[in-house]
Amino acid sequence: MTAAGIARLAGVGRAAVSNWRRRHADFPKPVGGTETSPSFALAEVERWLRDQGKLVEVPLRERVWQQLADDPSTTATALARTGCVLLLVRERPAVWQELAALPDPQLAELLPTALEQVLGARFGEDRTELFRAALPPAASTGTAAVPVNPAAVRAAVELAAGLGPEQAFEFLLGRFLDTNLRQYTLTPEGPAALMAAIAVPGEGATVLDPAAGAGALPRAVERPAALYAQDADPDLAALTALRLALHSDAAVRARSGDTLRADAFPDLAVDAVLCHPPFNERNWGHDELAYDARWEYGFPARTESELAWVQHALARLRPGGTAILLMPPAAASRRSGRRIRAGLLRRGALRAVVSLPAGAAPPYGIPLHLWVLRKPEPGRAPASELLFVDTAEVAGAAGGRDRLDWQAVHTAVLDAWRPFNSADGEDSTGSADSTANTDGSQAQAGISRSVPVIELLDDDVDLAPARHVPHPATGAGADELLKVRDRLADTLLLTRELTPAPTTAAQPAPWSATTVGELARAGALLIRAGASLAGPAAPDHSPRTAVLTEHDVITGGPPSGAPADGQDDEPVRVETGDVVVPVLGGGSVVRVVDESAAGAALGRNLHLLRPDPAALDPWFLAGFLRGTANTRQASSYASTATRLDVRRLQLPRLPLADQRRYGERFRALAAFEDALRLAGRLGEQLVQGLFDGLTDGTVRPDQQGE
Repeated sequence: MTAAGIARLAGVGRAAVSNWRRRHADFPKPVGGTETSPSFALAEVERWLRDQGKLVEVPLRERVWQQLADDPSTTATALARTGCVLLLVRERPAVWQELAALPDPQLAELLPTALEQVLGARFGEDRTELFRAALPPAASTGTAAVPVNPAAVRAAVELAAGLGPEQAFEFLLGRFLDTNLRQYTLTPEGPAALMAAIAVPGEGATVLDPAAGAGALPRAVERPAALYAQDADPDLAALTALRLALHSDAAVRARSGDTLRADAFPDLAVDAVLCHPPFNERNWGHDELAYDARWEYGFPARTESELAWVQHALARLRPGGTAILLMPPAAASRRSGRRIRAGLLRRGALRAVVSLPAGAAPPYGIPLHLWVLRKPEPGRAPASELLFVDTAEVAGAAGGRDRLDWQAVHTAVLDAWRPFNSADGEDSTGSADSTANTDGSQAQAGISRSVPVIELLDDDVDLAPARHVPHPATGAGADELLKVRDRLADTLLLTRELTPAPTTAAQPAPWSATTVGELARAGALLIRAGASLAGPAAPDHSPRTAVLTEHDVITGGPPSGAPADGQDDEPVRVETGDVVVPVLGGGSVVRVVDESAAGAALGRNLHLLRPDPAALDPWFLAGFLRGTANTRQASSYASTATRLDVRRLQLPRLPLADQRRYGERFRALAAFEDALRLAGRLGEQLVQGLFDGLTDGTVRPDQQGE
């Protein structure tokens, strides 16, 4: 295992592992790797950590992942082999039970044949190409078999016994993707679920993803009849096939290859296509594919690779089938693509353009679009209107990566799309509370509008929703702004009352210091690390079903995250009096948990310190942890981030009575800080509200002095 794996096991930063190697002569010696990136034996590391009191037990999931990472083949190959075993457990549990009862040598000999049978039943002839590297050949083939590690196989199945085969694979796949973030572009669950809901409203559909990646889009489809996937990366194609087969009973066909140049399903006609294509690809096959039959709406320019994917998706649909593509916003307005956009509009193939809030999917800094397309049916007149949906207002102040209210976005888009779709673009009603424009089209202020196609066929054919969706007046109105002003005045008075008056000491206090790590070993406090989260919690979530995130700690807000799907063990729950510390960023922010956050799960990049009330005052602990010099000496610095080692943070050795004196002062400072934070938010709200009100006419100029 690497230094990063050791850090994960012990819940510390990589810098701490480097310090242990320097300071402890008995730290395990490297058994492989390189001088700059050594690897260590898991058993030796586990023993050393336990002897040092830094580890109680290696979780099973970490042990399984470490076995995959240390496999003689690549991690992707080992993961695919493990996925095949988990599929066997899911599909044919009786067969696995018989194999599990055998000694390890017989298990290694007979397992390949059992895997060959279950893979053949699920993937047909595709299995040979998909699992060429991962699957040990059956003995009947007479070829050299890839060695089976019975211990790794049994450990993976043990993990599946607790989580289920699908969730065990999801955990391992998630860890693999996390370690290769720069290599893969992934589609988050929020947009994947929305795309599936638009394209596949019912059961029993056949679905294709021609740029499948890790398979998030087809996995989001509920109860499909058949799933088809293709990806240029052979490893991802195999992993996606297993992921989809473990997720549902649908027929799964997955293949690798360059989709535009070498379509693996040239004769396919499916009910729906879901696609998150690669953006801004110049080398997509422009020169070789000039006369390809798929360019029914025009030959894409070299700079318009996304429009090549749009036409590929349409070519793989049955008449009347629906395709949803996640697109860069530039594709809606680039002049080089206006002829193809016009062709899509004239033929009625493009039905809607939805603008998602920034942070919805990579690249996270721009608001991506969804293009909803339908393959024209012979003998049916083209639709006369195009639906535009803009979700910027729906996201509101919570917008941003990991902060999007996906439930609100999901509801707003479907509330606009479903009535429009049911009317098939003719006299569409937009939504239940939509209102007619003077030109006869329908609109829901600030969210959606259906526009006649004839109005869009100008010189630019600009299809950006922001240019076509009417925005409501943004000003809150004079009455609401007066309430904000009154509340701001009260808050400013409170900050004046809470303003602390420092008392200068004659000389620095001569106390001896201890560290958080020493206190933990002495039993004076407990240290726990947080887990990952999936996204924002629903507005009605209670703390017990929400996650306290880094952002919540920094801003002082309530728990706003949601537990990850398929979470494999009980998360760390915060309690009143716990001290929560962010470990990334190098800031001196600490939060003492109160009743409003008690019960929430601890999010990623957070450490919890739970002091023994008989030994430590929580406010005393939190206050000294915020000292600038303290956080600086306990921080390590990498090329892209600063990480805090909470075990190295220091605080003085003081009697409990003296701790409480300091604790009361720290508590008062925290109340003052909260009041300042609230005053800042109210001030920004008042200023922006007045600007908006004056510019949209809801506030008169002569009201400013009242």
